[in-house]
Amino acid sequence: MSGGADIAPDLLALRESIDNIDAALIHLLAERFKCTQRVGEFKARHGLPPADPAREQRQIARLRSLAENARLDPEFAEKFLNFIVKEVIRHHEEIQRRERG
Repeated sequence: MSGGADIAPDLLALRESIDNIDAALIHLLAERFKCTQRVGEFKARHGLPPADPAREQRQIARLRSLAENARLDPEFAEKFLNFIVKEVIRHHEEIQRRERG
């Protein structure tokens, strides 16, 4: 393959950018979960259910729109949010169990 030596630095630079973005995503998710932890504690104190299906639907619609505007597959964005929401609900359920018992 010709030009292989020229391709490697470009590939390394792209991968470094991907690594930086991945690190940012992890930090953003950590911040998001800190906020949802506080929401779970609030819900537990006030006897609110762990899940809020109406808000979840609004968030899905919002995220799909954001994804379309960013030229990201809205189906992927919805799957990603659903994964996060399921984890958040699981955390909220755990918080409620701790608060009760």
